[in-house]
Amino acid sequence: MVVGEMVNQVDFVVIGGGPGGYHAAISAAQLGREVVLIEKEEMGGICLNKGCIPSKVLTAASAKLENCRKSSMFGIETGPAGINFESLKEYQRKTVANLKAGVEALCKANQVKIIKGNAFFLSDSRVGVEDGDKYELYEFRDAVIAAGARPGKLNGIQAGGKVNNEWEISFLDEIPEHLAIFGSSVIHLEIAMAFRAFGAEVTLMLPGEQLPFDSSVSKELSRIFKKEKIKLLKNCRIEEISEEKDSIQMIVNTDSKETAIEATHFFIESGMRPNSDSLGCSRIGIEMDKDGFIKVDEQCRTSVNGIYAIGDITGGPYLAAKAIRQGKVAAETACGQSSVADFRFLPSYAFTRPPIASAGLSEEQVVDAGLSIKTSQFPMAANGFSSMNGHRDGFAKIISEKETDVVLGIHIIGEGAHELIQGGILGLEMGAREEDFIFPAYPHPGLGEALLEAAEGLQEKAVHMKPAGKERRLSKVSQLASEAVEPFPASLK
Repeated sequence: MVVGEMVNQVDFVVIGGGPGGYHAAISAAQLGREVVLIEKEEMGGICLNKGCIPSKVLTAASAKLENCRKSSMFGIETGPAGINFESLKEYQRKTVANLKAGVEALCKANQVKIIKGNAFFLSDSRVGVEDGDKYELYEFRDAVIAAGARPGKLNGIQAGGKVNNEWEISFLDEIPEHLAIFGSSVIHLEIAMAFRAFGAEVTLMLPGEQLPFDSSVSKELSRIFKKEKIKLLKNCRIEEISEEKDSIQMIVNTDSKETAIEATHFFIESGMRPNSDSLGCSRIGIEMDKDGFIKVDEQCRTSVNGIYAIGDITGGPYLAAKAIRQGKVAAETACGQSSVADFRFLPSYAFTRPPIASAGLSEEQVVDAGLSIKTSQFPMAANGFSSMNGHRDGFAKIISEKETDVVLGIHIIGEGAHELIQGGILGLEMGAREEDFIFPAYPHPGLGEALLEAAEGLQEKAVHMKPAGKERRLSKVSQLASEAVEPFPASLK
């Protein structure tokens, strides 16, 4: 077909069918727009097909495996728990397929038309779509770019085989005998714990000194790594690497000391490159940074009127939660509503064992800002529900400003952390003070009581934790009570 021979008039175009893209498309359709969604590969994007979901199937399996290994404490008699990796991979494939079908069904139910092909801008109101020999031209009123990003190139290392990037590591065909991991992002930590549970020897090499969390959480996670027999090396720099027939050979510098590491598999994150290079963004004047990530404001607007950008193509953090929020904001803004993508309390989370979740500022960030603070850390071992289920590692930590009692940050490592953080996020968004977390009644026994007692600890009211740094002082009333006569008359004894 000759360009310009036929133009399809459309109202609202979304380029990319990942979490941000399909949320933008459905949100716009709900607001009365006629929507076309263009996806060159699979609906659900990288999150569903190569990232979040496939990797979380592995972490979920490792958690269930560990629960099976603890089942004897409940009197459950089973044989030694193990993993059938082939069956797990089949379950992973089915899970992805089912969720992808669900996304497609939702788009259909909301009358979002899905077009397969590679999209590129011809002008600020026209986009071309190629699918093999087929070519179509669309003229639009508004467009949302949700084309995502892809792994960059590994410097001096060829990905594939025994060397895997972040998109490949969740699709190994076998459990590694020895998995070496270089990096400290969430996916590195999750994969380390998952494959350790499956029986692999794991060496985790951090490029720096700290794990990417509040220092208290990092310290607890390091302790758990040691308990799980995951070898943790800090301040690492790979000096040499070579792939042999059956192994990966590395020379690693750790604090000026060279260490030789031999592994059967190697996982290294390669960084992300935006998929803006094939879209023709520069052709129509869309402003990008030096790496090709599209610049947007709080309404997800680009420098070109009527064109929005969301998700990974706008830069990090590379989180589906960010893309989803941006997708809704872009759709609402394009439809004339007042909407803002405010990520001050964007949660961070890791599906390790136990899971980690946090929102707001870390203790280090607050101290660097020069604020006077209070902190309270309630151990999960003292939470009845967590402890009775055999999950004694971790804690809930709350940071507040000393003068105002305003809560500044919440950090949880422990069973159910990724669910517990939801209440914390709501509180942070509303500018909650300590008393706002203390006032409600919490289910008992329940994991939520860990958050309650962490808040109570800020006011020295927590019952199931010792006072920090000093013995509990009796109040005047308590002193009088202790000096009183016997509470029960002798005649009633």
